[in-house]
Amino acid sequence: MKIVFDDKFNNSEYSTDPAAAKGRLDGIMEIVNKNKKLYEVITPVPAKDEDVLRAHTIRHLERISMDGLLFELSALAAGASITAAVEAYKGNPSFAVIRPPGHHASSDSCWGFCFFNNISISLLRLFYEGKIKSAFVLDFDLHTGDGNINILEKRGDGFRVSILNPHSIGRSDYIREVKAYMESLKDADIFAASAGFDQGIDDWGNLLYPEDYTELGRLMKVYSEKICSGRRYALLEGGYNHEAVAMNFDAFCQGFN
Repeated sequence: MKIVFDDKFNNSEYSTDPAAAKGRLDGIMEIVNKNKKLYEVITPVPAKDEDVLRAHTIRHLERISMDGLLFELSALAAGASITAAVEAYKGNPSFAVIRPPGHHASSDSCWGFCFFNNISISLLRLFYEGKIKSAFVLDFDLHTGDGNINILEKRGDGFRVSILNPHSIGRSDYIREVKAYMESLKDADIFAASAGFDQGIDDWGNLLYPEDYTELGRLMKVYSEKICSGRRYALLEGGYNHEAVAMNFDAFCQGFN
């Protein structure tokens, strides 16, 4: 399994929000570095302006670029997302361990600790290269990814994207909702996950256990193999209990890989 990561993501000075908190990625990368037979780390390059502008307005790009460090890390996170998408398209399950997150960034605005919409930028790169015509996005973050919806749904360029933000309030119902949605999918050329772990039992959502994340990963694997030759990738979104984020990341990957 490919892990897309750069040490620059450890820089906590780009913002004072919880997603930028120092040490947020340490537990994840400790797990990755201890399991080198399972994980291969790939270093990304920053997204180009043309990549960002497929999802965002020039005005939004210029606003973010006014802060040098924020722009550097946001562009690198978007670039890491593209790398994960490209690897997934080649048949390699991938997870981009990035910050800032992105699913609350719309074309001309952003909030919720997000700046560039990483899912949209990565999927639109594949679409405009003619590699995919459709996609499925599972956003299991505690908070609905309004940016994903605003950018990717109801497009006029022929790109078809189905997005699920599960809303069930019980663990079993949550998993059933995800499974039922995947069973109803007619086609998708790639699966992507906005992988926020703040729905975890030890995080803000206080709902999902590690075994639930394993099942979410397994469902991504099983249904991507049925529908699109196993092409699947995930991008880190929320999750603020650092110890729990690492545990839940590991649990998800056990099912996803």
